[in-house]
Amino acid sequence: MPQVDLTGPAGRLEALLEEVPGARFAALVCHPHPRFGGTMHNHATYRLARAVRAQGGHALRFNYRGVGLSAGAYDRGLGEVEDTRAALGWLAARHPDLPLLCCGFSFGSWMTILAGGPEPRVRGLLLAGLALRSADLDLVRDAADARAVEQPAAVVQAERDAFGLPDDVRAVLEGSRGPRRLAVVPGTTHLFTEDLPALQREAEAALGWLLEEARIP
Repeated sequence: MPQVDLTGPAGRLEALLEEVPGARFAALVCHPHPRFGGTMHNHATYRLARAVRAQGGHALRFNYRGVGLSAGAYDRGLGEVEDTRAALGWLAARHPDLPLLCCGFSFGSWMTILAGGPEPRVRGLLLAGLALRSADLDLVRDAADARAVEQPAAVVQAERDAFGLPDDVRAVLEGSRGPRRLAVVPGTTHLFTEDLPALQREAEAALGWLLEEARIP
């Protein structure tokens, strides 16, 4: 698994790039909240990267500033958005002929929305464990940001997610500017630890839908 170093606004960004032969797209995968132990090696993040590869895409994971070997310090979600933009730019430069997707888990879903949503090179978003509320206010962003995304966006939510029940997520997505898809993983809580293989299966299905919506052959 090749480790690569990216350059973000705060300096080095530690990353892992997993490439597949004959890829039809490339995807960035964003990890959960650094203040709660989130890294690119998080189990759910790893499963999203596996789903990307299973659907024929290159997968890039990275650590935000201050996580692992990445330079800098936690910046309340603001600097982390800039890190995500830098990682997207690196991936686009490495694979200029491939369409891009942006994926994230929990806090990483909001990084995906805030950095990937406004980026014209990103053709679709995969959001797993979209957190609508948290004890840490830095985690939760304005739900209007999720509705404003014009690209297709697929959400995979745990049935018993304490930070956003599926019905609440469905309500938030109503009135969105772009196509939306919501899938629920039965019997799971926010981290999906009860059934990580099911998370991966639903992520693969969500990616398939995104590729169709974005007309990526």
